Amino acid sequence: MAESGLASEVLPEEEIRSRVTELGAAIAHDYEGRSPLFLVMLNGSVPFGADLVRAVPMSSEIDFLGLNRFGEGGRIGITLDTSTPLFDRNVVIVEDIIDTGLTLTTLRSMIVDRGAASVATAALLDKSRRRVADVPLEYRGFEVGDEFLVGYGLDWHGLYRNLRSIWAVMDMESFVADPMTLATDLGLR
Repeated sequence: MAESGLASEVLPEEEIRSRVTELGAAIAHDYEGRSPLFLVMLNGSVPFGADLVRAVPMSSEIDFLGLNRFGEGGRIGITLDTSTPLFDRNVVIVEDIIDTGLTLTTLRSMIVDRGAASVATAALLDKSRRRVADVPLEYRGFEVGDEFLVGYGLDWHGLYRNLRSIWAVMDMESFVADPMTLATDLGLR
């Protein structure tokens, strides 16, 4: 695995690709005879969602949903709603990372309230040690620690989503002071 002055590669591109292929096969097996609707959460889940859907060799649809948290209570708002009706659909939520599970709990409830026939979640990364809400995670890519991660959809203020692998920021203070240092370390400038 690669290293930079600020970060360490924790999930190389090939390892991600292999695991996404395995998840796609599991979903295809579980949804045989049905046409799932993949609900990709914006923005971080887009690279994972694109690769996952291509790894599921069956008829399916894709839609997108954007959420945000606001206010002291951490209320969840919709920034972009689905264009596909969810009623009587087999919905697979596609998430980049699950930590406390609070947002996912609300999201799953919202989808059930819209009349979905079934709801499952595929998440690339799981920070299960941070879990507060007991929420199902049917398709899990990798268990990760508490490090701040960038790459493959995960970002720092919009930067680094385009990396093909996932990096743990090891020197957060230096990274926050100059986030472009990582780009220089990785030869992206």
